[in-house]
This record gives sequence, structure tokens and C-alpha cells, in this order.
Amino acid sequence: MTDQAISPPHQRWRETINAILHDGTTIHAWIKASAGNSSGRLTAYVAGEPAAAVETANPDEFEFRQLTLESGGDTVFSFDPVTTDISVLYAFLPSRVLEEGIRLLHVRPVNAAPDIAGGYHFRPPFGWMNDPNGFGRFEGRLHLFYQHYPHSLRWNNMHWGHAVSDDYLRWTHLPVFLPPSEEIAARADGRGGAFSGSAIALSGEAGLRIFFTEHMKDREPEEQVQFTAVTRDFVKAEPATLILPARPAGLGLTTDFRDPYVFRGPDGKWKMLLGTRDREGGVILLYETEDPAAAAGWTFLGVIHRENRFGMTAAECPCLIPVDGPANDPSTRWALIFGLLTSRDPATGRRNVTLATVGRFDGLRFAVEFEQELDFGTDAYAFQAFVDETGPIGIAWLANWTDVSRETDMPTAMTLPRRLALRGGALITPPIGAVESLRQRRLDAGGLLDGLPVDLANGAVEILLTLAEAGNAFRLAFEHPEAKVEVELNEDGLSIPFSLANAKTSPRYIAAGARPSTVRIFLDAGSIEVFADDGRWTGTKRLPGFNGVNSVRLVAPAGNVLAAEIWQLGL
Repeated sequence: MTDQAISPPHQRWRETINAILHDGTTIHAWIKASAGNSSGRLTAYVAGEPAAAVETANPDEFEFRQLTLESGGDTVFSFDPVTTDISVLYAFLPSRVLEEGIRLLHVRPVNAAPDIAGGYHFRPPFGWMNDPNGFGRFEGRLHLFYQHYPHSLRWNNMHWGHAVSDDYLRWTHLPVFLPPSEEIAARADGRGGAFSGSAIALSGEAGLRIFFTEHMKDREPEEQVQFTAVTRDFVKAEPATLILPARPAGLGLTTDFRDPYVFRGPDGKWKMLLGTRDREGGVILLYETEDPAAAAGWTFLGVIHRENRFGMTAAECPCLIPVDGPANDPSTRWALIFGLLTSRDPATGRRNVTLATVGRFDGLRFAVEFEQELDFGTDAYAFQAFVDETGPIGIAWLANWTDVSRETDMPTAMTLPRRLALRGGALITPPIGAVESLRQRRLDAGGLLDGLPVDLANGAVEILLTLAEAGNAFRLAFEHPEAKVEVELNEDGLSIPFSLANAKTSPRYIAAGARPSTVRIFLDAGSIEVFADDGRWTGTKRLPGFNGVNSVRLVAPAGNVLAAEIWQLGL
């Protein structure tokens, strides 16, 4: 994207970024002064003439600057690499950005997205990503906000990224939506920022209202407080307002107080869930407001749920969604879904599990009927859902905090979007029907039933096994360049045996006792997702690196597997 040129004339060699842009183009740039320099500067030239410039005196962190080009044409962005660092530079037309998205002009190697041929999972165009936020349909479009740090592939001060879609699978990247406060953004020290939250539609006008946690490390008395903000153009958030400045008193809660999930309750009032913990375990709080705009007046109703079996774990990213009927029907069951940060299952060694509890919600109390794990692979974290036109749909971060390191780059993805429904006394979470649109061609699966290795091309595939009888044993062994990866069904249940080459021990990713009749597997560079019996048992595992699985071999007693299909997938 960049080259060396003399631009403009009579200046020393400078680095340039070239593009042909339209009249009225908006430019977003993140700029800082290079180490040892007092200022940095980026200048835009259109048809050889200076058109706009931005500066910064900050040598510690990239600062956001905006430029507008009144006239378009041949455009050159010029800066001196001795004095100036540019992290991200992109362009867009405000009047068409929701349809066309941003045009990425420049990123550095340290924050560039991985180049994955054929990948079909959602990834950001640059930088780090974790939890989905504000997932929903607004003004007819699907919106996905997400936790984002633009300047490297590691977690740091949180922004909100943003994308839109018509089908949940093909996304258009929009401008970075919500930056951290100026105080937090000025330093690249992981002090906090705009943490996770949710969004609702504005009443009677275009736009939406977001809710988010602002985290500031070591702030007294509260590290985490709740804000709301409005956007009317879906591109930029207006100034935020503090709505919950403190945790409820008298409950012995830690400073964890985050991830506001706002939804309409069965009584028509706006409700808010927040995650926290005490010395016994994870705690989920319920708030309510009489304000029809949900902008103010939030009051604490009480603890709606707690989980003490895993010790002092923080409940995170709570989500409460009606799954078998309308919200205002008293007979409707609701699914309360939440992650448990630092939890460890003693039986399997899995960490940071996500639970789904199903019961009835009357607007004040949640009465649990049954509970299950959301995902036995544990790498579908921070799950967030909303009720779309066809029913509830959710998505999750395809990773687990046990893999995250401050020293190691870790680009991540979102899971395939999933439906939620009740069937046979269980919550099922199959992939949305639109995933079949990813099928490009059938691969020859004949050798699979004969026990022969089958080449999987670039590894972006769907495999569908139909068993002769429910629970019939089989093992799929995948050839992966960096890990041992399998899918196995035996008398213990359905599992994803997984281990890295040098790992002494690995957790056991298993749905104990599962006896499915069909197993559907989605492989992509960096991930495997297993859906058995239409999502009755779902397992998601992040895989290392960005090379896909090379081949697969089936090991099973004769006659156990009735049929096998393999599809090449792609966007």
C-alpha cells in the first residue's frame, strides 16, 4: 500500500500512500510521533496540491484524527517515517458507507489482518477483536459491534469495532465506532476503555442507543461504570452519558461490574443485566427503568442469578433471551447465558465455561427449570443474542482467555451465527440456515467411508456424517500442521480430542453422554465447530495458526457410519 517517493517536490524522501478518492471523502487516521520526536504530521495532497493535514505530539499511543477532502482525485498521503508513525488509515463516503463500507489504505504488519484464502468466519479488517457487542437488526440491517484494539493483534485499550450484513455471513466493515475516553486512549498501557455492552433501537427515529462499561484500572472507588450513548447515523457515537456510577452496596461485590445487556422484559419495561462476583462465585444483577428511551432512571432490582460451583469466578456477558415464544407470554421460557471467567471444570480441565440456564422470567425473577453448557469446546465465549425476524440468533467470540497472552499475537474470529430453540428438554444451538449458501462444491467423500485419507483442499469445509444408529462409535482424525485434532464419539460421549505438539496435558473437550445420530462439522483456518443432532450438542475449538486442516480420515467399525458428505466452503 505504501511506496517511497519524493512528494511533494524539493522535500526529503518521505513515505506515501496513494489512492484515487471521491469528492467529500472522509479519512480516519491514527497517528503518533515516532520515538524521540516531539511531533508527527500526515499531509494529504490532491492533484499535487495540499488538501488537509493532521498532527500529534503524542509519542506513546496512536491518536485518532479525521480529514475531509472537499475535492477528490489522485490523492497522496505523505509523512516522514523518521518523525511520524501511521497505524491505520482508511477512507469512506459518509453518504454511502453503510452500503460500501470503508476502504482500507494502510495498516502496519503488526496490526494487519491475516491473509486467509477461503476463510468464512467474521474477522476484523485490522487489529485485535474479542467479545461481540450490540448484536442486532436495526433499520433492516444486521449490525455487529465488537471489542477492538486497532493497533496490534493483542488486547489493549478497548474500542468498539463495527460491521453490517444482510445475511449474517458476508459483512461490510464500517469505521471504528466507539473509542475509549481521551484519558485512556492517550496511553497504550491496557488501562481499560469501552468494554462490552449491547444496543437497542431508538424509538420513533433512525439510530440506536448503546450501553457499555467504561473500565479504568485503579480508578477509585469504581474501576467499572456504565455509560450510554446514541448514534443517529449508525457510524459515530454521540458523547456518552454516565448512567450507573457505582455497584449496588451491601452485597460484598468485587470491583467487577460490567457488560450491560439491555432488553425488553415481559412487562414491556427495559431491563438490564450486569455481571459481577462476590467471594462465593459469579453474580448476575438485574436493573430496570421506567424511561421508554432507556436513557436514564435505572434502578437495581436484585440478584437474578448466581453460580457458586466454580468458586470466585466472575459472571461475564450475561444475556437473557426468550426461546420458545414471545416475551410477553407467561408460558415462554427464557435462556440466561453467561460466561464464568477463571472457572475450571475439575472433571475435564476446561477453563472459562459458558452456561445456559433455561426457565421462566416474569420481569423480576428468573425461575430455573434446567441448565446445560452452551458449548463443550468452551471457545464460544461472550455469547450475545437477540430475537430476529425468524427467532433468536446469537454469536460468540471464537476463543478462550486461556489462550490470550500479552506477549503473543492472537488474531481471532467470531463463531458462525447460531439459532436458539428448545427441543426435547434441551436448548439447541444449530448454525443458521444461511450457512448452506457457503457451499461451493462437493468434495469426493467416497474414500472417507473406506477409511482412506481425504484431501480437504484449503481446509474450509463442512463435513456431515449420518450414523446408522444413534451413538455409533467413530473417530475423525484431521491432519493439522500445528496440533492434534480429532472428533470422536464413543461410550463416554462426543469429544474434540485436541493437543498442541509440546503440551504436557490438555483439557478434555467432551459432551459427556452425548449419543447423536448426525454430526455436522465446520472447519476453517483457525477453528473447528461441531454441531451434533442439529445443535443439541455444540463444540467449538480455536485452532492455532492460519493454515487449514489438510486432510481427514475416518476410523469406525463397519456399518457404523451410514453416509458422509464433504462440502468446500467459501464466501
